[in-house]
Formats: sequence, C-alpha cells, structure tokens
Amino acid sequence: MTSTTSTTTNTFTSTVFPTETMDVPGGTETILRGGRHLFPLLPAAFRGIRRIGVIGWGPQGRAQALNLRDSLAGSDIRVAVGLRPGSSSAADARAHGFTEEDGTLGDWLAVTADSDLVILLIADAALAAHHQEVFAALAPGATIGLSHGFLLGHLRETGGDFPAGHGVIAVCPKGMGDSVRRLYVQGAEINGAGINSSFAVHADPDGHATDRALAWSVALGSPYTFRTTLRGEFLSDIVGERGILLGAVHGMVESLYQHFRIAGDDEITAYERSCENVTGPIARTISRSGLRAVREELTADGREIFDRAYAAAYSPARDLVAEIYDEVEDGTELRSVILAEQRLGARPMTVVGASPMWAAGGAVRARRCERELPVDPFTAGIFIATMTAQVDEFADRGHPWSEIVNESVIEAVDSLLPYMHARDVAYMVDNCSRTARLGTRRWGPRFQAAYEQIAYPAAAGAGDPSLIKAFLANPVHEALAAAAEMRPSVDISVTS
Repeated sequence: MTSTTSTTTNTFTSTVFPTETMDVPGGTETILRGGRHLFPLLPAAFRGIRRIGVIGWGPQGRAQALNLRDSLAGSDIRVAVGLRPGSSSAADARAHGFTEEDGTLGDWLAVTADSDLVILLIADAALAAHHQEVFAALAPGATIGLSHGFLLGHLRETGGDFPAGHGVIAVCPKGMGDSVRRLYVQGAEINGAGINSSFAVHADPDGHATDRALAWSVALGSPYTFRTTLRGEFLSDIVGERGILLGAVHGMVESLYQHFRIAGDDEITAYERSCENVTGPIARTISRSGLRAVREELTADGREIFDRAYAAAYSPARDLVAEIYDEVEDGTELRSVILAEQRLGARPMTVVGASPMWAAGGAVRARRCERELPVDPFTAGIFIATMTAQVDEFADRGHPWSEIVNESVIEAVDSLLPYMHARDVAYMVDNCSRTARLGTRRWGPRFQAAYEQIAYPAAAGAGDPSLIKAFLANPVHEALAAAAEMRPSVDISVTS
C-alpha cells in the first residue's frame, strides 16, 4: 500500500533572490531560504508594483496585510486593505493602523482598481460568487494574487478563466493566519521564524511573476519557499484539511476518547490519551525529531502496541484519503462546499464543541504543569498511520516532496496542532475557515467510523509486519529531514 513515487526535479530561477537546491527522494527541488536579511531586495523583486491591495480581513488577510506592511516599511510600496461595504472587519483594520484617511483602507473594488498586485483573501464562497466583479475592476496589467487554489477549481467547474493580460500568482502559507502573524513577530528576535509557503505561477505575461511571488513569500516571513502549481496546491490543501490537518484528527480523537472510555478509563485519562496526546507529546516529538522517533522512543512493549495500531489503521485511512482526493479532483467536494454555503444563509452551522468529550479539556489543560504526559503508543500508531497514508497518497499522485511534507506533517505539527493544544480540536473545528469546517464535518465522521469499525477491531490482532517495514523505510523521513534543515529553531507561541 505504500509508495515512493513523486517529483524528480522541481526547479525555478530568480533574478533577485539567491536560491538553493535541496535533495529530496528521487531528485532535487529548488527552494528559497527566507530571512529578514532579504527584505532590502523586496522592492527590486516587486518590480512594477507600487501598491499592494489585500482584499479581505479574515485571519489570512489580517496576517498578510500586517506582515507585508511591516516588511516593506521604508520602501515606496504601499499596502492597502480592501473590504466590502459595511464589513464588520473595518474597525479591527483601523485598530491595526489601516485607515481611510491615509488611503490604506477602502472599498474592496476601489482598492482593487488602484493596486498593481491584488491579493484575494476573502472567503472561498464569497470569491466564487464575486470574482467577476473583482476581475472587472482590475487595472490594466495588474497581477492577481491568491493564497488558495479554490478559485481555480471553481473557474474550471463553471467554464470560466482568469482574465487575459493579468499575471496570476499564488503564495500559500502552510499554516493558519494567526500562525503566519505570530511567527513573523517572533522572527523579529529569531531571523527567519515564520510559516513555510508554497508558490505558483499560473500566468506570467510580463516575465516577472516568479520574483513577485517570491517577494510576497519573503515578506510574509516564510523560512523557505517551494514551488508548486495552483492546481497542485488546491488539491493538496483541500485534501489535507479534510485529512490529517483537521478532519481526520477530529474523527480520530473523538473515536479514541470513546475507545478508551469503553476500555474503562475515566474522562480525564481518556482525554489525555486521545486529544491531549495527539496535540501534545506526539506532535512535539514529530516536530523535534521526525516520524520514526515517535516509535523509537517507546519501550519494547510500546512499540508492539504502536505496530499493531499502525498496521490496523493505515489501509482504511489510505482508502479514505484516496476517496477525498478523487472527490476534490473531480469537483465533487468543491460543489458540496458551494451548495452548503447556499444552505447556510438560512441554516447556520452548529458547533461541535458542546459534545461530552470536550468538557474534560479544561481540566486536562489545567493540570499540565503537574507532569509531562508520555506518548500513548496506541494513539501514536493510529495518528502516524493516518499521516503516512496521506503522505503516500500525495506521493502516488505526483506532488513534490516539499509540498507533501508541508501539507501532511509540518503544517500539522508546527502550526495547527499547537493551536489545538492551547485550546482543543473542537475549538479549531468551530473557528477555522468555512471551507475547512464544511470539509471536517463531512469527512471527520467517516474517519471516526473507519477507526471504530475497521481499525480498532483489527488492532487486537497481530497486524501486518510488512506495513511497519514500509513505514521505517518510507522516503518521507529523508524528505522531512531535508525540510527540517530550513526550520528556524523557534516554536510558535500560543496564548490560551
């Protein structure tokens, strides 16, 4: 069931920034290592850009507008925020220093018309509904910037296209907006601290798109930037958030909690062995030392439990990831989001955080200072099997290794899981983007059923040792080690 197929060579060139070659399984990739020492190069890389319009003030809009403004301080390039009329976000944008008086805050279409780079960061459904208005307002030759490939999927679904004569680039931070801002701020003390980003060039009429995309990523504080395509980003991002980044994690911890409760654990212990374990010691071990280290640091008895859980969970998790991928690729998942958005006008989404499991979270977080929680081998086997299943599916589908490890491992353990640890998984499900919330609600229960009905019963048996052998030899370990060399020695600071 495992795979080793993926990118052989993934290269790009820059006329401004010093790029590097990174060895990955089966070939090489060109990457750009970030850092604040590159900020003086931003004006040259943003050649032809005098004004950047950030359209939207959600978590990504806020973070990106602030990071861009701070990185370009002292240059002639201005950053403005565009909001729809009556937006409730206007007061917060003003509080962060964007104002109508100095021309850095305005109507979204007016800001669009006056910008040379227009970064579209409004909600996916809103962008699907209103992109033609934005396209019509673009100044001649303006570059369209995206941080998500959702709009490409929508245009292909509806027979549309981006307007001719405009560059189309993407810079996609591999973490939530709050992480993008928090790590950037921490980077003032530790050079290069930030969230890794992918970039894509979809249209390049004047030949400067790559440098502009790289400049955007550097200005966001990305420790390293790697190349993908807009289609590849859309597929990996949407699948990932329905898989190990959020949907699978939600279904997993709910099922593990019930599994441990049925086995006799009290509410606190069951929560610690499920949610607390995934977001705490398991995530920290992977971030610090890689996937194999979780198993290697267990006792002999713990490794035996890990192996049985891993072998039982890998195949059902891989089957679900493949199903999600197919439905994202053929447009089914995108259509489900659009249909759900239409319903939500009259039927708002309810929250998931009111279920009985989450009542134990506060007590668990309150007693963290009493002891360091050990890795639970059963939970670790289930989690890492699911993560590896997503890695292998992406590799089989031909994604570059930087994209695979960022969308399946790094984003999880260095951005999302620390936030879930500070609050809980249910909080994240109830407060993430609408597209992610909808996907989690659709696929989380599918993962939960697969674990409860297939994986946990199978884990009572001996398991398939060939799956463990394949895990230990998986090329993801080499790719993750290469990516880890680019990671600044800083952990995200999250306040509860």
